[in-house]
Amino acid sequence: MRRLLIRPGAIGDFIVSLPAMEALRGDYTEVWCAEQNVPLARFADRAISLGASGLNRLGLLPANDVIARLRGFDSIISWSITGKEEILALDVTSTFFPALPPKGVHAVRFYNDQARFLGGAPLWTPSIPCPAIPRTCAAIHPFASSPAKRAPIEFFRQCAARLADQMPVHWLAGPEEALPDTVRISDLYELACWLAGARVYVGNDSGISHLAAAVGTPVLAIFQATKVREWSPRGSVIESHQCALPRS
Repeated sequence: MRRLLIRPGAIGDFIVSLPAMEALRGDYTEVWCAEQNVPLARFADRAISLGASGLNRLGLLPANDVIARLRGFDSIISWSITGKEEILALDVTSTFFPALPPKGVHAVRFYNDQARFLGGAPLWTPSIPCPAIPRTCAAIHPFASSPAKRAPIEFFRQCAARLADQMPVHWLAGPEEALPDTVRISDLYELACWLAGARVYVGNDSGISHLAAAVGTPVLAIFQATKVREWSPRGSVIESHQCALPRS
């Protein structure tokens, strides 16, 4: 069976759905996802960005090439409504799932239940296998996708000062995040492998916190704008703490 998984969403959204997607693999599995998440779809035979797939042309622009590509699958499972009408019109078994969990349900459980509905047997914990390396340092990522999710930078400085007595401390930042003297690794799988060498990770409710947990790094995640019970990382988590610290 040739199966296509269409999974839009940010880094954390993608990671918490990894167990479900892996449980839904076919004999050949292709994933269409956000460009930054392509390196994390390592379970798939092929992964391409949603932009490269041409999915957003369906119903709007000429897309015969996209339709032909979709017809090459026996099964399509999508967490996107983009192109839904056109996909349902194909002679392909198609399933469309809601992308966001309801209140009070952890995201991993939500996606796993979807996989079980189609006969999959997902694991509870997202896992990204990386080469084993010694864990020697602390990693701190004080950013998140929105200011509302960010604890004050002073909180992270205090954590860094305490950890520095026991191990080297490295700060992490993304390409658009302003912080000097930081580790910046744009490829998410390469970053995952780097995080696998950390003894502890401290961050906000962010995709990178989920990434650290998925490689087995002990994680302390601070939640402000979202609910721990719904979005806390799953893995070697020290604590996902709900608080209302003054924001930076």
